[in-house]
Amino acid sequence: MAGPAENVISAARRLIANLIATGQTRLRLAVVEWEAERDRMLTLLLLAGAGLIVLSFAIGMLLLLVVVVYWEDHRLQAIGICSAVLFVLSGILIFSAKRVAKQRKLMAATLHHLDRDRQALGSSHD
Repeated sequence: MAGPAENVISAARRLIANLIATGQTRLRLAVVEWEAERDRMLTLLLLAGAGLIVLSFAIGMLLLLVVVVYWEDHRLQAIGICSAVLFVLSGILIFSAKRVAKQRKLMAATLHHLDRDRQALGSSHD
């Protein structure tokens, strides 16, 4: 039969083991969220960069259209269509970048779980 001191030590060991396990779980969740945020930011940068490059080509085509306005009439339709397509494509890419930028909040799940842990610990002392 275990004495009171052994029971207290055993309970303290279990408490410390539970605290370490909880901390490890929260740390793993934070790492997963950081990795997801890194991937999202890379996608955002690639989409925004591609949108800006295509927009610059669209502006170049529009300028070429203005120059060619005074040349033969058959080239105008092709250049106008090309610049319109590039403007639409750049708009789609920029809209996609905005959508990706608004998708998530940094470490939302980790903060939510830590808040729940704090509330659970706070209610046990009341």
